[in-house]
Amino acid sequence: MTKRRYIPIAILLAVLTRYSCAAELPRAKPETVGMSAGKLEKVKSEVQKLVNDSKIAGAITIVARKGRIVHFEAHGMRDIEEKSPIAKDTIMRIYSMSKPITTVAAMILFEQGKLKLDDPVEKFIPEFKGLKVYDAKQPVATSRKMTVRDLMRHSSGLTYGIFGNSPVDQMYRKANILGSRDLAEMAGKLGKIPLDYQPGSKWQYSVSTDMLGYVVERASHHKLDAFMQKHIFNPLDMKDTAFFVPGPKVKRFASCYGPELRTKDSYRSSRYLTRPTNLSGGGGLVSTARDYMRFCQMLINKGELQGKRLLKSGTVEMMTKNQLPKDIYCWGVDGSGFGLGFQVVMKDWGLYGHVGEYNWDGAASTHFWISPKDELVGIALTQFMPFSKQLKDAVKPLIYEAIVK
Repeated sequence: MTKRRYIPIAILLAVLTRYSCAAELPRAKPETVGMSAGKLEKVKSEVQKLVNDSKIAGAITIVARKGRIVHFEAHGMRDIEEKSPIAKDTIMRIYSMSKPITTVAAMILFEQGKLKLDDPVEKFIPEFKGLKVYDAKQPVATSRKMTVRDLMRHSSGLTYGIFGNSPVDQMYRKANILGSRDLAEMAGKLGKIPLDYQPGSKWQYSVSTDMLGYVVERASHHKLDAFMQKHIFNPLDMKDTAFFVPGPKVKRFASCYGPELRTKDSYRSSRYLTRPTNLSGGGGLVSTARDYMRFCQMLINKGELQGKRLLKSGTVEMMTKNQLPKDIYCWGVDGSGFGLGFQVVMKDWGLYGHVGEYNWDGAASTHFWISPKDELVGIALTQFMPFSKQLKDAVKPLIYEAIVK
């Protein structure tokens, strides 16, 4: 008689867990989590008005409170020429909403002991050794070395080269920093250009997060996309977030539009259809409302989602508190701080931001905000360039106003 072999229950459960899909975030009626359904209904009409007035082609809005989704709507067109409607699973360019994801990747390495926040960046990027600060007469030495923390909070001395016209901005454009073939080439170019200001002396939006992505590669010995896939996207079941849109998903990818709804980037011919050589942690990802909500829910849960822990609670608390030196503000706005990867609201902005909220946007007019004290996550996505706050300004106050208790 053949002897039966039994698989231990613990092993069986582990196998089933490994290959089963993660559960979707639970839904709830607004009233059950202290929100007004009637006021949330106004979000739908405001978005539809933007579409009807040809201000945007389409948009997706999603709101969660106390871990439950209470609003998830799609309006308008994914592609106007084809008359293809936008759907809740439409894939969009999130540009700088990539930055918080890249920062989480770096903080995973921080918890693994593979980097420290005050490590000099040159430890991982030798091309930055000997960097000086621009001076009209001759470059001057830095008062201290640029650190990993500086990259996370945009106080590194780097710039973008496109938001100003300083001599350093001009050098960036001449060197075609943003057109670099890959992160190694970008680092090599930056290592030959002086910094725009002393590290730690101001907040300036920059390619810092791209270089943070390169630090992730150097510290982990993995390509940025592979590291994110293993340590962030797989655990959170972010199944549509990547640096490009693969063939089977192209029909879910939105076209991007500009004023008068002229096509800026057709989904049929976009550069996002092929894997880039330059894995831009500062602005290279595409995602969906569903995926990004899972990422945000992990953050508001202080590092955990559905039993998968990415970061310790204390790490997330540190990331989402202002990290800028005294009297330095994000965008120069009083009460606007910056943590590690996020803008942080330090003064009450009424329906435009509660104290403790952290948030960021993307160049194609994508937005998210997380208010821990309200247990609230809001995401509003469209595909419109140049960057516009029209969608966020239309819906964010309504979402805050819908909180009744």
